[in-house]
Amino acid sequence: QVQLVESGGGLVQAGGSLRLSCAASGLSFSSYAMGWFRQAPGKEREFVASISKSGSITDYVDSVKGRFTISRDSAKNTVYLQMNSLKPEDTAIYYCAAKRGIAAYITYRINYDYWGQGTQVTVSS
Repeated sequence: QVQLVESGGGLVQAGGSLRLSCAASGLSFSSYAMGWFRQAPGKEREFVASISKSGSITDYVDSVKGRFTISRDSAKNTVYLQMNSLKPEDTAIYYCAAKRGIAAYITYRINYDYWGQGTQVTVSS
């Protein structure tokens, strides 16, 4: 079955960095666009970043543009989220998601097919 396993979360001071990883199995990785979402306490889950099947197109929510970078390694079936200049408001559970894509150069913000279990990111002030 499809599994998405996130890792790399933790506690970091404001201004610090973390790199999240999401290892995918049970699917044809190159056929899926990948995304990262987050959910803070008491808030709805929100889109953070996505990357196309090809890996050449990315999309970010405005609040993380210039600080976060999404990337993928097809040889390792893994998608990454490099998070720099972290802020306390970035504190959340971060989820990896996969969406079967039709076109190679499209990113998505909704309607993902598979989800990981999440990894906690806590940014202290």
